[in-house]
Amino acid sequence: MTKGAKMRRFVVGLAALTFLVPAAARAASTEADFKSALAAAEAAEKDAGALKNQWTTTAQALAAAKKAAAGSDFATAVKQAQQAEALAKASIAQAKEQETAWKEAVVH
Repeated sequence: MTKGAKMRRFVVGLAALTFLVPAAARAASTEADFKSALAAAEAAEKDAGALKNQWTTTAQALAAAKKAAAGSDFATAVKQAQQAEALAKASIAQAKEQETAWKEAVVH
């Protein structure tokens, strides 16, 4: 292999690492990521509770997130907390929609 070919391989490899390292860093979840995701999920669940429309699946996802975090599996914990937040927001949307939708179901 010529010196130029070695240099090209080195530069290409270095360029690839430049792009891969930040992606790997983003993929690795930390305890701080979990705490942030959990706070968002718990806030959304509190809002759902205020509307008296909490889903049991949200509570299950929150419990799974906390269990994963207790085992230091923060990637799973973040994913579960994000799922819990999405479920809580969906329950909020359902409650708001049903505030008026029931009127259309009433026979006049």
